[in-house]
Amino acid sequence: MGAQAVASRSGSPLRELGYVRFRLGDELHDVDGRYLDELRTEFDELPPDPYADGCNRYRSYSRAVLIPWSRRLEWIPNATDEDGEEVTEYYQGGYNPDYVQQARRFTPISERAQANPLLLRAIDADLERTFWDDVDSRLPLHVGVHFVRLRVDRPGEEAVASPNHLHQDGEPFTFAHLVGRANSLGGVNTIATPRCSGLMPEDVAEHLIVDRFELVEPFESYGVCDAKVSHYVSAVRRAGGEGPGERSVVLVDFTPMVPRI
Repeated sequence: MGAQAVASRSGSPLRELGYVRFRLGDELHDVDGRYLDELRTEFDELPPDPYADGCNRYRSYSRAVLIPWSRRLEWIPNATDEDGEEVTEYYQGGYNPDYVQQARRFTPISERAQANPLLLRAIDADLERTFWDDVDSRLPLHVGVHFVRLRVDRPGEEAVASPNHLHQDGEPFTFAHLVGRANSLGGVNTIATPRCSGLMPEDVAEHLIVDRFELVEPFESYGVCDAKVSHYVSAVRRAGGEGPGERSVVLVDFTPMVPRI
């Protein structure tokens, strides 16, 4: 297994190794703790993923435009579905084999959560870890923000992410921040070489696995450079304690917005 990629001021593990682990909570220690509590409340109210019947997955999603040189972030207005409900579309082309060339529609993140200082600081800190070529560095960025909760209420059940195997997302950079977990087993992150995309970790030769780890503490985080690695999170199950087993994360992805001239 490769060396653990831990962020430091002396180098860029994300650039060199294709992934980075860090404790964003340590960097945001000056942010009032009530904002983490507000995010947790948001996760408690997440709707079921409409594309994941029986997967015990709950999620919301919103999109924003970010101007990197001024750090200005503007949330993109929501669409409206046939029932008059506000939705945000998410499209991955051919990257997610569960939804090839399919635009999914999710409930947007609430305006209160969009304005949460902890979330906004997390997006800014993630941006600091990205790197771009000369052309892309002069473009606005599309930012996708996903709130995803894996939750199981009964022993023997599992909650799974999508896709449920090593994969790449299609966005150049994606970051994951743990908001909370309780009474849970699983949720193990695996980082592997790009050639492992489409496989389960147990079917991959050990020398192709870059790292395995779990996010345990609030705002313990990692990021991946999509071109350099594949990644996976294992199913979540209930442990032996009281209450449901759950794992809640904020996902933030960045993609340059190509101009049409």
